Amino acid sequence: MTKCAFIPNFFKFYNMLWRAALPFLRLNKRLALTFDRRVHPCLCPADIWIQAASAGEAFLAPSILSKMTAAAPLKVLVTTTTDQGAEVLKKGISDLTLPPNTTVTIDVFPFDFPNAVNPAVSQVAPKVMVLLETELWPGILYAIKRQGIPVLILNARMSERSGPRYKKTRWLWQHLSPDRILAISEADRQRYARVFPGAPTTVMDNIKFDIMESETVQTQGPDPELSGYFQSALPLCVLASFRRQEEKKILALIHELKTRVPEQIIALFPRHMHRIAALKKQLKAHNIPFVLRSRLSGPVTEPCVILWDRFGELRQAYAFARTVFVGGSLVPLGGQNFIEPAVLGIPTVIGPHWQDFAWAGKEILTLGVVTSVPDAAAAAAAMSEHLKNSPDISKNRDIVDAYISSRKGGSMAAWQAILAALNSSPAH
Repeated sequence: MTKCAFIPNFFKFYNMLWRAALPFLRLNKRLALTFDRRVHPCLCPADIWIQAASAGEAFLAPSILSKMTAAAPLKVLVTTTTDQGAEVLKKGISDLTLPPNTTVTIDVFPFDFPNAVNPAVSQVAPKVMVLLETELWPGILYAIKRQGIPVLILNARMSERSGPRYKKTRWLWQHLSPDRILAISEADRQRYARVFPGAPTTVMDNIKFDIMESETVQTQGPDPELSGYFQSALPLCVLASFRRQEEKKILALIHELKTRVPEQIIALFPRHMHRIAALKKQLKAHNIPFVLRSRLSGPVTEPCVILWDRFGELRQAYAFARTVFVGGSLVPLGGQNFIEPAVLGIPTVIGPHWQDFAWAGKEILTLGVVTSVPDAAAAAAAMSEHLKNSPDISKNRDIVDAYISSRKGGSMAAWQAILAALNSSPAH
């Protein structure tokens, strides 16, 4: 079979697989409200189509659009695949001051099978397609490329784990090569180059640096409710975003922390709330007394462990912490967002596995605010030192702010890449 025949035949088969999967996808409660729109899209025409998969990518889109300049009328469509992504986009874009001749529409991204994406591309008829981070769907790429529309992958990242998987299917991706890739690190650029050997790849500053702000007690004020709980002189230690696979290590870390510094409050924030029931059982089995966050009713005046069973309060709790451990990093899971407490000036400890946040740069470990340790015992030792010696939060915050400021500029680089592609587009 020739290459020319292979790709169309592949997508006929791909379409059949999607059609077979649709009855099962319809049963997914998270897709129920938008299912029909994903199968039968009705999208607005736009000059620029930006796809931001979920909440993480959705935060990037408004930052890019904040740099927009347009001499002529310009229509932008931003799509997402999750409800949370849609909420982030609505909030972020509503806060923007856009050029008067610019309109931005938010909608749901269609399922990636040809019967959906082909009409979607015809409806939107974009002059430029922008994919954020690792949004690689063969159906949309094929439909876009068949129309000769420039495709950009911006803030591109590809983890060590996913890189080899994409490389194994390079036989497909090499026919769907984007027109330009701006990666967030040299390592990410090299991984993309191996998957798309013919595509121009360069490195850009991560847009996430542009949206980082030290929303501290100084700028926003402390959360009134949490302030009522943390009035004593007992230091607060936060164990944040730890995953199921490292829970045994977290229990060992709690024991070690309590032994080293008996007079402290330890707050446990699992990455996923559905682990609360299992953690309650584990804490009891390991003879670790605890109280649920939902049961707090007044100042915490005695050393204790708090199991945080209320969603959405982690960032507010950081502001009261003397030290923080961020999980997903004691086992090979790539890590969780340790930048968030660091920008507040809180001494932050992570395990050895933080590859998903390698974009922050190894230099961040030299600032003295973030410490990477090999295991739970070393984490306890590092955190205990912070608990015993009050850190200079203001100084730490200034150090991290300077580090972040030196790496800002990704949003402008992304917009300039979009503008260049727009001006060179055959449809322009």
